[in-house]
Amino acid sequence: MKRIRGIGAIAFAGVAVLALSGCQQGSASGGGDDSEGGAITLEFQSLSDQPATQAAVKSIVDDWNAENSDVQVKIIQAGWDGTFDKLITQFTGGTAPDIIHYEASSIVSFAADGYLADLTDYIDDDLKSDISEGIWESVTQNGEIIAYPSTLQSYMVFANADLLEAAGVEIPSGDTMTWEELQEIAKATTTGDTHGLGWGLASPTATMMSLALGFDGDFFSGEGADASIEVGDAELAVPELVHEMAYTDKSIQPVSLTQSGSDVLASFYGGTVAMTVQGSFQATNIANDAPDGFNWVALPPLEGSAGAIQAANPQTYSVNIDSEYVEESADFLNFLMSGDNLAEIAYADALIPSSDSARAAVETLAADNPAWTQVLASGEGLEGPPFLKVEKYTEWKDTIATPAFQQYLADQITSEQLATQLSDGWADIAG
Repeated sequence: MKRIRGIGAIAFAGVAVLALSGCQQGSASGGGDDSEGGAITLEFQSLSDQPATQAAVKSIVDDWNAENSDVQVKIIQAGWDGTFDKLITQFTGGTAPDIIHYEASSIVSFAADGYLADLTDYIDDDLKSDISEGIWESVTQNGEIIAYPSTLQSYMVFANADLLEAAGVEIPSGDTMTWEELQEIAKATTTGDTHGLGWGLASPTATMMSLALGFDGDFFSGEGADASIEVGDAELAVPELVHEMAYTDKSIQPVSLTQSGSDVLASFYGGTVAMTVQGSFQATNIANDAPDGFNWVALPPLEGSAGAIQAANPQTYSVNIDSEYVEESADFLNFLMSGDNLAEIAYADALIPSSDSARAAVETLAADNPAWTQVLASGEGLEGPPFLKVEKYTEWKDTIATPAFQQYLADQITSEQLATQLSDGWADIAG
């Protein structure tokens, strides 16, 4: 997500931390009772990095504080980078915040270590029914709901409509777009100094894992410490397609494979790539930052052999199990996750809200933005992936998968060697 950057977004950047000040008795995270007014304060670590999203979060917190004089929240900025290691230090040192904003794939190990509260009995009934079971499943471990799932990222293809038209390419208009169509359009728009596609894959694992689901590429089976890995044709389908486009078709801008998604946008704006695959959140950045007169469109969701399926790796809000104020924290999250509030956050971040009511509200907010039609359409195929149940997934992703995918995309190893590195690396980590 963003890391939806997302997932990633992962992928996934600045962090807003809602922290306490002026507290006299410490909670697990430094909050406590205000001895003069009797109010308690909650630390809420938020990873909202877009200025518009920070403004939306601040507005929601201001509304909460105005209505709840006995439970107050205050906002402080921090950063996404290093969040996992920072949380390890905070949890082991007893200084973790009351409320933790992160992502589903990265909180599994914290849940396994007993750091996150079971929120099952605190979630508002209307909110519970407003979010699909599949998305709730993505934040459920051993029968316990360990987080509120908030917003989700998909991977989308954005195109320079003028370059497609100049190449005689008809802009796809169906409900989905096949990988074969993407490949053909990329080849048709590759000419001279212009490449058909720019794809920022400096950190490729989240993208590969998510899009693999469109080919039934699960990678993992089982849960927790008992998970096992299988890397076969389905799991290799996406990296092999990207490799073919880069080294056989030569339709992918080579340098883009070593760049971040944001870095590739300069080539997109400059007309040296006709299309770019990005997290859905980039729709907001493109709308705000593209040069005047830049004619861009969002193309339909990519469809593999199993459908237009991607990983639902939602951003999450969890509660520290050692917080003195688990119930109060959950009350605030029920407020934050209301349809209108979540819609404001999702719209500001160009992410897909988890609840039906928030999606309906976003449709109203985005009525004049045609790119949002495809953003929301891409959310229809989001499913909870097996890796969300894997206890050591984050360690494997960072130390094994990412360097292995990078080597393959640099044409330094074969797909067979890639599969071996992914599998053997998991065996080493899983023990």
